[in-house]
Amino acid sequence: MNPIVEFYNYRIVAQYLNRFAEGLANTLTAAGIALVLSVLFGTLIAIALLSRRAIITRPIAAYVEFIRSTPLLVQIYLVYYGLPALVPVTKSWNDMYFGIAALVLNSSPYMGEIIRAGIGSVPRGQIEGAKAVGMSYGQRMRYVVLPQAFANTLPPLIGQTAVLIKDTSLLSIITVFEFTSAGILLNSERVRPNESFLTIAAGYLAIYAVMVLLSHFVRRRLAGPAWNGGA
Repeated sequence: MNPIVEFYNYRIVAQYLNRFAEGLANTLTAAGIALVLSVLFGTLIAIALLSRRAIITRPIAAYVEFIRSTPLLVQIYLVYYGLPALVPVTKSWNDMYFGIAALVLNSSPYMGEIIRAGIGSVPRGQIEGAKAVGMSYGQRMRYVVLPQAFANTLPPLIGQTAVLIKDTSLLSIITVFEFTSAGILLNSERVRPNESFLTIAAGYLAIYAVMVLLSHFVRRRLAGPAWNGGA
């Protein structure tokens, strides 16, 4: 047999392409929904942490520290088993919803810290200028601060998104069929670890490459002519 085929038999992988496609679709769905919600809640966390009211900042800071100090695996189990007990209506949720909730719970504080750093990078003079023209706090955040904060923090946001996508692999522990689950299925049925895990690695690498290209495209559009001028 061809040594390459013996090391990585693409014919076996081809037989499982439909399962890999199904897993990839679920991975991107979970990561996409979790990303949108994480950025939304992360923005609220960032604004709350910038508040001068201890009654707001202390609970949020405690939540951030809890997420940082506990493994995502534990958080997934807490959401999967604990949320139905705390919120009975979630008992009817399917496993994907619990997985997305766990990802949002885990990712929001990291997004919040990134966005808070972006808010801090906005020149003070622009905020003072917005005050001078009569903008309210909400208007300053919406039209002046947050757009620049997101532009300034795009690279770390992309990096955290990559982490979020990779973290979806842990959802297999609560029977969510995602991309890693497809590889595990192949290995369990055919006992071919190279084909299973190299395919998984290649899939995540391809996703990351697409994200890097998207990041460059967005940064180019945000920078305008200055992008080419600085190259």
